[in-house]
Amino acid sequence: GRSPGRALLRAATGRVEDPVRLLGLTFPNRVGLAAGMDKDARAVRAWGPLGLGHVELGTVTALPQPGNPRPRLVRLPRSRGVVNRMGFNNPGVHAVAGRLRRARREGSLAVPVGVSIGKSRATPVEEAVGDYLTSVTVLHGLADYLAVNVSSPNTPGLRGLQDAGPLAELLAAVVRRTRELAAGGPCPPVPVLVKLAPDLTDTALAEALEVALEAGVAGFVATNTTLSREGVHPAEQELADQPGGLSGAPLAPRAREVVARIREATELPLVGVGGVMGPEDARALRAAGADLVQLYTGLVYAGPALVAEAARAAAPPVA
Repeated sequence: GRSPGRALLRAATGRVEDPVRLLGLTFPNRVGLAAGMDKDARAVRAWGPLGLGHVELGTVTALPQPGNPRPRLVRLPRSRGVVNRMGFNNPGVHAVAGRLRRARREGSLAVPVGVSIGKSRATPVEEAVGDYLTSVTVLHGLADYLAVNVSSPNTPGLRGLQDAGPLAELLAAVVRRTRELAAGGPCPPVPVLVKLAPDLTDTALAEALEVALEAGVAGFVATNTTLSREGVHPAEQELADQPGGLSGAPLAPRAREVVARIREATELPLVGVGGVMGPEDARALRAAGADLVQLYTGLVYAGPALVAEAARAAAPPVA
């Protein structure tokens, strides 16, 4: 039968091998863990053995911060969704870098490890660039890629950094810093991805893509959680009507749409995330143009067996 223990064992021992080379890295398969689950890099050694092809840690900020007051997370079981307003709770980039450094020294990381970086709440928006650059510098040589998070709805002013002007300045500075840090060293600059919100208008998305490409980013992550409550079960409308970003099944159609629009604009590596609740959702994001797929809320509802199922579904069909 399908006992949870057996499902866990199957998931934990059977990594789907479907290697893909992207961003100068080899991913053992196309399914990774989205940012938000392992914010502190506490479980960084566990994700490879669970069958995942990569993990995105964080979001981390330059300063340690407790996040928003609790309760700050609510499940919408009928909608197969979650609303969260965590607010980048994390121990700060120095602590996360220390944990990553230890894991790297031990050689216990079996898969690529990206780190999502965001703005500290205490840092004024006009000083955001310096805040992000602190994280870039501290993580030098430790992250396989960086994801610049300008799209969480839970840090005041953060999403304004997706506007063309601020985004151009931020991404140019981040890319420049990665090049400075790599100069004269044995490794190329760490790839910089930018994670965009599902709630951008077509015009705003097109502008964000244009300035990101101009700044020299290596790829995109689409999408973050949504402020929309479309697709929420009628019985849960009232419960869902509270501050925070919605993830899970209701987000899936919009995530696919944004992935498809980004794919029309560029051939750069693209990570699709949002509403991967089952293997067919992973396949649909791949069909929309995603090279890699990430999940988080799907694990809450489907459990760890989803990892291998999604990785098989995301693999290219055998010709």
